Amino acid sequence: MAEIVCADFDASDSSSTNFAACLIAEESAANLAEVEAGLDIFYLLFAGSLVFLMQAGFAMLCAGSVRQKNVKNIMLKNLLDACGGALGFWSIGFAFAYGSSDSSTKSFIGGSNFFLSDIGTTVDLAEGANPGAAYIGFFFQFAFAATAATIVAGTVAERCKMSAYLCYSVFLTGFVYPVVVHSIWAANGFLSAFNANPPLGVGVVDFAGSGVVHMTGGATALVAAKILGPRIGRFYDADGIPLPEPKDFPAHSVSLQILGTFILWFGWYGFNPGSTLAIANSGAGAVAGLCAVTTTIAAATGCVTAMFFSTIIEQRKTGEATYDLTMAMNGALSGLVAITAGCSVVAPWAALVIGFVGGLVYYGFSSLLVKLRIDDAVDAVPVHFANGAWGVIAVGLFAEPGRMAAAYSDAAAEHSGWFYEWGQGSADASLLACQVFCVLWVIGWVGATMIPFFLVLNMLGLFRVDPLEEEVGLDISHHKGSAYDLSAPDKDQVEELLARQATAHGKVEAPAGEDA
Repeated sequence: MAEIVCADFDASDSSSTNFAACLIAEESAANLAEVEAGLDIFYLLFAGSLVFLMQAGFAMLCAGSVRQKNVKNIMLKNLLDACGGALGFWSIGFAFAYGSSDSSTKSFIGGSNFFLSDIGTTVDLAEGANPGAAYIGFFFQFAFAATAATIVAGTVAERCKMSAYLCYSVFLTGFVYPVVVHSIWAANGFLSAFNANPPLGVGVVDFAGSGVVHMTGGATALVAAKILGPRIGRFYDADGIPLPEPKDFPAHSVSLQILGTFILWFGWYGFNPGSTLAIANSGAGAVAGLCAVTTTIAAATGCVTAMFFSTIIEQRKTGEATYDLTMAMNGALSGLVAITAGCSVVAPWAALVIGFVGGLVYYGFSSLLVKLRIDDAVDAVPVHFANGAWGVIAVGLFAEPGRMAAAYSDAAAEHSGWFYEWGQGSADASLLACQVFCVLWVIGWVGATMIPFFLVLNMLGLFRVDPLEEEVGLDISHHKGSAYDLSAPDKDQVEELLARQATAHGKVEAPAGEDA
């Protein structure tokens, strides 16, 4: 059979050779492109929905971790995170993060598309842009921004004013977080691996946000916890004298904690594989599949590492082995945070190592916070800040050249993880240097913006609730009553029931006036 040649096909010339076959081929290619575009949009809608579901996971985890007198308060704050994040990121945050993305230049912050005003315009449509793709891109990124804000909620639980919470939630999602996003993920970010001329020839590799999302939220939480101070009775007595041993405030619902942990783990399959931003081609599908595997392995390894390491330490101290559920849950989350940066560029065996170290990092940093008398109500700082930093650095050690090429570019693959470079006899540490600088950049930026912000709130008396309100509980003092109805039945009615059971052997008499 002769080969059909359509290179010079003209749809307006019906007399051209192979007209019908070439017309069908052209229309099929156009239809296929539309299907692929629609599939990619649906994929981001699905992945973004999973990420947004993580808000419910954070809410359940935080609600279970606090005392019952503060459940309404922490649940409302988690809800308002989503609301504040949506409004702040829609109005200015998305513009600061991705506005004016020209990969041939570099900038500190974006400056266009405020209120999504550049999407769907006449010029935008004339250039052939798909507004659906632009809108779904905002939705996916908003879900990430809301996650960064929610990280802070648990750390300052049980003592932070609602007004302060609203202020820093909007400030974080509207300005602080978008600047970090722009620097690392935007095409014209000064640290971006997507830039035409990235730093050291490779730029920062943070595929799904160990540094961008988790470190930013975790660093903010650390600053807030330090300035806000510990909960009453946690480290000091009524006279301000340090306690010999910190007082533990047991979680009021382990069931909610474990439910929240599983929801977060489930949502991470939108967080990491979804960061391919596409699925309609085999390359993106392969990367997404790898992300799912490495995410699973790191989470499982972090869980068992943190729990059993805690068990070993406890046994050496007391002679008895105990198994801490909180360590297991936060260990799993630590593994998830740690793998987020490199889920697309490391091998499954490396994910196991990253998760293992993540569990140890969580245990060590959690213990350090207690020694420093910094009160983190849900241990969000060790999970998100410490393991976010470890996850970013781990990429600089374990990133494989072939996987770098698949997830980023052939040029990026020329600078792989230091262990691979070292194994090949090379001293190239370009990627590792970029990753270390990323950690320093996030710490520096968040510190420079959030420390003054929280200090001002604190000086104005807008940060911490009144001590009496804190002791009584924020549900009663701020939200019209407790989350749970714990009122007992009327005492007289109980005594009457007991007397009736004692004399009539439990027989219930019909009220007077009713037929037998």
